[in-house]
Amino acid sequence: MTTPSPFILDHLPLAPNGLALDVACGSGRHTLAIARTGRTVEAIDRDPVACATLAARARAEALPVRVACADLERLVPRPERYALVVDTLYLDRLLVPTLCRALRPGGLLLFETFTVAQLATGHPRNPAFALAPRELLALTAGLEVITYREESTVRDGRPLHLASLAARAPVP
Repeated sequence: MTTPSPFILDHLPLAPNGLALDVACGSGRHTLAIARTGRTVEAIDRDPVACATLAARARAEALPVRVACADLERLVPRPERYALVVDTLYLDRLLVPTLCRALRPGGLLLFETFTVAQLATGHPRNPAFALAPRELLALTAGLEVITYREESTVRDGRPLHLASLAARAPVP
């Protein structure tokens, strides 16, 4: 996909100011949108070509983006580091609790990925990369849900079956 998710863009204004993390950022469709709001973004992906593309695009716009090309399965962000964490179309169930802990109090998680209905389209093929109904709510238990939906839509000419979540880390 080339354009940012409307769900992410619609909920971005709810995020407090501060450092953001874009997980599995690819070539930066969300990273750049977040950075254009003035936030510094740490963007992580394992694809060196996508990382290089994003770094070049961020430099060209003089945006505050730090790109790391790394194995996402080994991602261990410091607890309470981020005001915003974005994860789109990437599902590692073991990583979700780590992402929740990486939110500072009041920080916002924006998460959008495939549901099992997406498997019928042929991408992804592996059921491990698709959520069961309401599974994302269970994976992020402990966060305060702002918006949650499961929907079927078309984006960039492609049918999508998605679970979308905006949730806030509790403030003690």
